Amino acid sequence: MNQLQQLKQVRNELTRFMITYKFGLDEMNTKLNILKEEFQYIHSYNPIEHIKSRIKSPESILKKVYRKNLDMSMDSIRENVKDIVGIRIVCSFISDIYKISEMIQHQEDITVIEVKDYIKDPKPNGYKSLHLILSIPVFMSDRTEQVFVEIQIRSVAMDFWASLEHKIYYKYNGNVPQHLIDELTDTANIANQLDLKMEKLNNDVNNVKSQQTAENEDIHFLQLNEEKVHLPLNFLNSFLERKK
Repeated sequence: MNQLQQLKQVRNELTRFMITYKFGLDEMNTKLNILKEEFQYIHSYNPIEHIKSRIKSPESILKKVYRKNLDMSMDSIRENVKDIVGIRIVCSFISDIYKISEMIQHQEDITVIEVKDYIKDPKPNGYKSLHLILSIPVFMSDRTEQVFVEIQIRSVAMDFWASLEHKIYYKYNGNVPQHLIDELTDTANIANQLDLKMEKLNNDVNNVKSQQTAENEDIHFLQLNEEKVHLPLNFLNSFLERKK
């Protein structure tokens, strides 16, 4: 096999490899949209603010393979690089994060590979998020491929903080001054306090709504029973009037 044929073979293998992950991303996004709409119909509430997704470029994949000192083969990449497909789900409240995570993990054709809860156990710099590594089947014309998908689920405040932290580290090429690291940690604590306060406020509002719903149901019940009492009395009065 000459060099040109080898390059064509590598290109075809890489194209087929990447398109499999694209199909995996499409399938996972479809699952998430179904869960979101189902939740909306049942609970009249959408716990997901927005969803972002991406597929690593071949260059990024090869850099990671080189950095981790892995074998430069498709099988090695497929087995060891589990974040080629990445999805970020941003929720309104912390409780929503765990609801969405539970709904995803209960899908029959999803295999949970790993769960990292950086909300209950934040990173030293204050980073918070819930990470899931999943495996989902992608059905091709001649085979079924298992594709790894990394999902990060976080609140709006967590996402805002993580975005700022990423920009700062990118600007300083990883060598961030200590005073900025300290500021970021303090800001993470502030974001966490905001999350907790907003969660409490949301719970208080939901409790008031539940009480109002219960009171309305009680009033409706009394009205129905009052009508049931009055109907026989009205009938009896009409009957007595006719007898006169």
